[in-house]
Amino acid sequence: MNLVEKFGLAALHRIDPETAHGLAIKALKMGLSPAPGPVTSARLKTTLAGIDLPNPVGLAAGFDKNAEVLTPLSQSGFGFIEVGAATPRPQPGNPQPRLFRLTEDKAAINRFGFNNQGMDLIERRLSLRPTGAVIGLNLGANKDSEDRANDFARVLAHCGAHLDFATVNVSSPNTEKLRDLQGKAALSALLSGVIKTRNEIDRKIPVFLKIAPDLNADEIQDIAAVAAETGVDAVIATNTTLSRDGLQSAYKGEAGGLSGAPLFESSTRVLAQLSQLLDGKVPLVGVGGISTPEQAYAKICAGASAVQLYTAMIYQGLSLAGDIARGLDDLLARDGFDNVAQAVGSKRGDWL
Repeated sequence: MNLVEKFGLAALHRIDPETAHGLAIKALKMGLSPAPGPVTSARLKTTLAGIDLPNPVGLAAGFDKNAEVLTPLSQSGFGFIEVGAATPRPQPGNPQPRLFRLTEDKAAINRFGFNNQGMDLIERRLSLRPTGAVIGLNLGANKDSEDRANDFARVLAHCGAHLDFATVNVSSPNTEKLRDLQGKAALSALLSGVIKTRNEIDRKIPVFLKIAPDLNADEIQDIAAVAAETGVDAVIATNTTLSRDGLQSAYKGEAGGLSGAPLFESSTRVLAQLSQLLDGKVPLVGVGGISTPEQAYAKICAGASAVQLYTAMIYQGLSLAGDIARGLDDLLARDGFDNVAQAVGSKRGDWL
């Protein structure tokens, strides 16, 4: 983190977190961001669901909900970027305040509720995307939709021509009953519909599934079975948690999904269990609590082919992406791996 970024973060932490997030987006639009370009090496280059990545460190959905800053983000050291979630119609989300910094815990709680400007505007921005970047879209459903399962397919059909991948997000805790779609029968039907839509559009992009960390062993087994049966191209593990175990912050009682450092161990355990069940048939993306190269490496060794960041950037800045990629390169070299793929799942047993 350079001095300018350090002072900028300190200033943002003095104001309301959602306002600070909006200012961060404006700063990116103005070019006020680290721009190391693609951070890559022979060791870091990898493939995820058939997509070639310069490095395996991605940006998780939620930071750039409306695809407003695709170009600066693509120059910030990430190997891939996921924007959204996008819903068919614009929606304001839940009442404010709905984002809370848990500074003592290096965490955040949000209850945004899929606030976004809708698929029409997001599609127009995606159509102007920078060349050479790997960009995906998190698909969501409108809160008042009569057919939420169909909403995911509608957004994919509308935006798919401009994407490298799309993620079905049934794991946000902030839209009532959305997580009910993670049940085996409902999830199988939903994914089958989305994949049917994918197969009908000109650009047959990979479809990912994002799951919650708050799943028991039977539920994880069901998700692994559905992922394998429906032909989903990757599973992202995991979204935010409803758990509040061990938190210190005064905001620990706020409703919503918890992200950041406290999520690392539980999300990595879910990742390792899925890795064991799927045994290489479906690649995994590890998300939850990553703030260091060592933690990114741990996710990969537990079974992830790639990882994603978000909450740690609140505390460490956007330059964290490049720092983690370069540190990961060093760790792979230290352990004698020629590339990321060789390390995937190499220490899965440590988490089982």
